[in-house]
Amino acid sequence: MGHFSILIEEIAAYLKKAKWQLVTAESCTGGLISTCLTEIPGSSNWFERGFVTYSNLAKEEMLSVAHELIQTHGAVSEEVALAMAVGALQHSMGNIAVSVTGIAGPEGGSIEKPVGTVCFAWAVRHQFQQTSRQQFTGSRQEIRLSACQYALNGVLSILKKISS
Repeated sequence: MGHFSILIEEIAAYLKKAKWQLVTAESCTGGLISTCLTEIPGSSNWFERGFVTYSNLAKEEMLSVAHELIQTHGAVSEEVALAMAVGALQHSMGNIAVSVTGIAGPEGGSIEKPVGTVCFAWAVRHQFQQTSRQQFTGSRQEIRLSACQYALNGVLSILKKISS
């Protein structure tokens, strides 16, 4: 996880300057983003909480993701990722949220959503929402690490835009 430390230090600097709190909502990464964030000393000053919502029921119960949304679009979709990020903000004191839902493999993919498909969302309370769908390759762990890096790069990009 140490290879993300420079990226996380930069995120931390922006969050501290804005006096903001970050919250995560993770499915396929299973708390990996939260783990990376909390490896930085002082992260309690800017990391509010992390939701690990691996099952559809957890997404519904913990983040208020609508059952119908999951049924219509599938758990791995930009629509569900956005609902997860918005739900993370609604169920926390965070100012900015990142969410991840995907298929890390080695099984579970389909023609429409092959292994390595990961959907992301970022939301800033009352300001901004963005989604993305990416296709990663490699082992299960490589896909999860790639998703973690992509999610954190998205957080940093948004923080830079907002602060400029």
